[in-house]
Amino acid sequence: MTTNPKVDLYLTDGCGRCQWYATDKCKVRSWQQELVAIRSLMLETGLTEDLKWGVPVYTFNEKNVVMVGAFKEYCSISFYKGVLLKDKKGILQKQGENGQSVRIYKCTNLEDVERNRKLLKTYVDEAIAIEKAGWKVEKKSDSTPLPVELENIMNKHAAFKKAFYSLTPGRQRGYLIYFNQPKQSKTIISRIENSMDNIMNGIGLHDR
Repeated sequence: MTTNPKVDLYLTDGCGRCQWYATDKCKVRSWQQELVAIRSLMLETGLTEDLKWGVPVYTFNEKNVVMVGAFKEYCSISFYKGVLLKDKKGILQKQGENGQSVRIYKCTNLEDVERNRKLLKTYVDEAIAIEKAGWKVEKKSDSTPLPVELENIMNKHAAFKKAFYSLTPGRQRGYLIYFNQPKQSKTIISRIENSMDNIMNGIGLHDR
């Protein structure tokens, strides 16, 4: 597979979505060995390497198949249609409490990558086969509306509105569920205001 220079830059300097870009406090740099190993695995799969939303994404016929991420406590391999994978070994987890489609494999050290390298390659092959077959994930209808408090804030802050809708659909849904939980408007507003910095930096509610 041809490597993407944008991913080279990601591995050295990070995603660029927070103040720690290109510093030793960057989450990407803290998982550099693991991420390099994950990339090596992905380069063997035949998928196309790209950079979307500031992170490496591996595609088949322009369809997203796998995303790689770095967080405070782990780095991860995310399968976009992971719910359709057999996962007989049970190594995948939901992405957040309300995740419907994506399933992730969390790595907390290099051994986590190497120990399951062959298995993960099998999962990627299966994910590619799912794309080739055109399988779709039947998602539950989203009954989570846009709270009026969020709409009002968006109308006042165009940059924030743009940032929110630049999040992946799963991250948007996670925030909407979180914002809609309180009954009192002032609590909803407080949750939105406390989440604004993360949203502006492209960080999801469950990205830790």
